[in-house]
Amino acid sequence: MKPVIYQLIPRLFANPCANCVPNGSIEQNGSGKMNSITGTALRSLKKLGITHIWYTGIIEHANATDYSRYGIKKCNSHVVKGKAGSPYAILDYYDVDPDIADDVPNRIGEFRSLVERSHKEGLKVILDFIPNHLAREYRSDAKPEGIADFGENDDKTCFFKRDNNFYYILGHDFTPSIDLGEDADAYRESPAKATGNDCFNASPGVNDWYETIKLNYGIDYSNGSHHFSPIPDTWHKMLNVLLYWAEMGIDGFRCDMVHMVPVEFWHWAIKHVKERYPHMLFIAEIYEPGLYRPYIEYGGFDYLYDKVTLYDTLISVLRHHTPASAITGCWQAVEGLGNHMLNFLENHDEQRLASEQVLGNGVVALPALVVSATLTSCPFMIYAGQELGENAPHSEGFSGQDGRTTIFDYWSPDTLHRWHNGGKFNTALLSADEKKLRKVYATILNLCNSETALSHGSMFDLMWVNHGSFDTSKVYTYLRHDEDTTILVAVNFSDGDVTAPITIPEHAFQFLGLGIGNRIATDLLTGKCEQFMLAPDTAVTTIVKAHNAVMWKFSSK
Repeated sequence: MKPVIYQLIPRLFANPCANCVPNGSIEQNGSGKMNSITGTALRSLKKLGITHIWYTGIIEHANATDYSRYGIKKCNSHVVKGKAGSPYAILDYYDVDPDIADDVPNRIGEFRSLVERSHKEGLKVILDFIPNHLAREYRSDAKPEGIADFGENDDKTCFFKRDNNFYYILGHDFTPSIDLGEDADAYRESPAKATGNDCFNASPGVNDWYETIKLNYGIDYSNGSHHFSPIPDTWHKMLNVLLYWAEMGIDGFRCDMVHMVPVEFWHWAIKHVKERYPHMLFIAEIYEPGLYRPYIEYGGFDYLYDKVTLYDTLISVLRHHTPASAITGCWQAVEGLGNHMLNFLENHDEQRLASEQVLGNGVVALPALVVSATLTSCPFMIYAGQELGENAPHSEGFSGQDGRTTIFDYWSPDTLHRWHNGGKFNTALLSADEKKLRKVYATILNLCNSETALSHGSMFDLMWVNHGSFDTSKVYTYLRHDEDTTILVAVNFSDGDVTAPITIPEHAFQFLGLGIGNRIATDLLTGKCEQFMLAPDTAVTTIVKAHNAVMWKFSSK
């Protein structure tokens, strides 16, 4: 199976509020709940072509809402970003966020039910694992017996010590360039701890991850030395966290900012988890191509983000800043690792395709969607609302009007709210364009696994033999192939229709074992049929509409 992943944040995904206000509290703007992600919602996602759901923001993180009536200590709002807080400022690695529970004391039980419900509908569950940093006020009231809190036994007289969980900026109080409050309301930290984005001073700026603390995996950043034997305390504590959530029956972890954690830890931890849970997937968020191979081959990751090659290139091609032919360099850059990449066009960190900051219209992204989803057999991911053309037009709160859906605020994205439709999860309240776009996504995402040539077949790039045949700055073309079936894919990034005579070279016939002769081909996107003459160095001519694609399927023999 080719994983087709749907990222959703429960707080946003099923929020019934129709009239959110910027910087609104949970009482004003509401919050989606795990229980609201019903079988109806999950069946709809399954029909969309989804195989895995990445539930983002499950683990309890710092926020500005008062849950003290449930025995949860209130966070200091000065070290919380937004009202709802960042899902990546973990407050308790062993607990579920109270914002997304109907019955707060039973929030762990509600998560277990969500996992069971997802599995019942044939969907696998991926959970965030945030290894590099945690909230400045981290404390666990749900940790299993015998497990110490992070920092509980640290020697605070040392910048670095192998079994300390944090780094300490000796002789300095925490003095970031933000307001820390006054008197009883003030946040105080002495000595200051290093901040999550490798800020090893006491005064992080507003654009630093000031709400988080960097975890110590045995690297002394004062001199770069490694202290991995005996195994550092943080390693053991983080393995316990992984095993705790694996026991809940999840199917994988999306691991945050893995290149900020030594690959040696991943080699050790992933091996231990897979000894007990062999099926468990590990997905890496990583942005340094030079680390791809070691984090897969030694670290043990199954998949990792293809952000700085394919994603960045596709966005640039869509904006007409880069020629379509540059896509060839993307798969070449990860050759041998291609099926370990995770392709995407949106996630919570990136701007929405339909936002005014990117394309202004989700339909324009269709050629990039086809390439990202079908170029190789690697997983493909979409972000909740992408399939509806969500354009994130508001200044929701902390994050401002930046073309992203906020992760820091209580909010209800308009397209998702209308698709939610009071728990019906249907298209009744969507516009004609939104319905059409969702149908296109459903067609492409379902093809990822209904066509074996796409789910695990070979790819043959046709660009090198077609320079001069058509405008390679706007059109990209390739073959996907298994033993019995070949799919000719051509995408058009231009504003006008193109007629593309596509040459299939003799080498493709030899390499893929293609037969010569007439073929009846079916466009998998429209159902249209045409007859082609298939022969070495003979052009197959096809019309590709503006901002669109064709996927001609024919018999290989």
